[in-house]
Amino acid sequence: MDNPPTLLAVLVGNAERSHAEIVDGYHACAREHGEDAAITVRTLRRWMNGDVRTNARPAQRRVARLYWGYSMTELLAPAQFDPLAEDVRRNPPGKRRTIERRMAMSVHRAAQFASFAEVTNIGPETVDQLRDEMARLANAYVRDPLAEIIGDLIALQDNVFTLLEGKQRPTQSGDLYVIAGIVCGMLAKASHDLARPHDAMTQARTMFVCAENAGHVPLQAWARGQQSLIAYWAGRHEEAARFAANGAVLLGDHTGTVAAWLPALEARAHAQLNRPDRARTALQRASDLRDRIVLDDLDGVGGLFTFPLAKQRYYAAGSYVHIDGADSEAVTEASSSLELFEGGDYRSFSDEAAARAELALAHVHNGDIDGASASMAEVLALEPNRRIRGLVTTVLRLHTALRDPRFFASPVARDLRNEIEAYCRIPASIVAE
Repeated sequence: MDNPPTLLAVLVGNAERSHAEIVDGYHACAREHGEDAAITVRTLRRWMNGDVRTNARPAQRRVARLYWGYSMTELLAPAQFDPLAEDVRRNPPGKRRTIERRMAMSVHRAAQFASFAEVTNIGPETVDQLRDEMARLANAYVRDPLAEIIGDLIALQDNVFTLLEGKQRPTQSGDLYVIAGIVCGMLAKASHDLARPHDAMTQARTMFVCAENAGHVPLQAWARGQQSLIAYWAGRHEEAARFAANGAVLLGDHTGTVAAWLPALEARAHAQLNRPDRARTALQRASDLRDRIVLDDLDGVGGLFTFPLAKQRYYAAGSYVHIDGADSEAVTEASSSLELFEGGDYRSFSDEAAARAELALAHVHNGDIDGASASMAEVLALEPNRRIRGLVTTVLRLHTALRDPRFFASPVARDLRNEIEAYCRIPASIVAE
């Protein structure tokens, strides 16, 4: 009787990729995690057969766990179970894996899925249930710490991908691709918020593939906006401007709030590139489009997928604060943003905190250190699990401004610098590990 295949052989057999492609993926995983580990196709095949005469090096074992989600011992042992079902059994809700590992598995799943366009039979109730869960998470995203929803996001993504990898009626396929695209958009933002820009771009590209398969132009434009956002906070401002402009071209005459979001994104990028005229032009375009907005289905999802006026004012402040001589405009826009947040139905802890940080930076540019300190009080009080990538970057810009020699003698500036340093030592990406 033949010996049962190893777990690794089962995983490789289900991957629908050549052995050479799998080895390339292993090497990419090693590079991404800073590991000095490599294997050959021959080594992979020996591992699949359980033919291991010497133990793999520690770095090889660590990368294997990251890449396949199982320890080397498990991978080389006979497969006695279905890997997906076993993963659920070994990790019930009360036994949460670290977000680092779960995010790595999610990104790997998204990268695999991007090339698929297959589908499965489902009923309308299933689509409605998935859509409700998607909307719940999109609205929770702007209110709750990421650690509280990431597990549900990853589970929903895997559920929708699994359905799409089977067969169903074309109308249901379109619905599922829209849901999958929106979920990938949330996970792109999650990867970005956890300071993983490469993973964020992978999720955003998969979002675009899903939107394209669904024929959903606003969602395609939203994916380009998400890529612009990721590039902006990674310091790639030229790329950020291009993504936003490309999204606007895709969108055409569509008038959902994504239409105002894209030029607002472009404006921030141009401001960072010291192009004040282009930044102001983009801000004016965003303002003009705001007057013509007709809410669409993405706005109907709400939360992360709508761009209210309060958020638009915050983006304007984030542009003006980097334009010479425009600090008074930055103060006006940031103050207006906070008033709209506090008096409206849309609340986002990260957007409100970022608006306060931009207001503080404008105050520092004006030499008003007391005003900056007052603006930062609520930001610095945020618990570590809410200190996401973009917010930390904004706060660090304030720290840089406070190192100006004219503030060296100010005890308020010194204290604020010290508070910022303590704040940035424990970002959300560290808490999540």
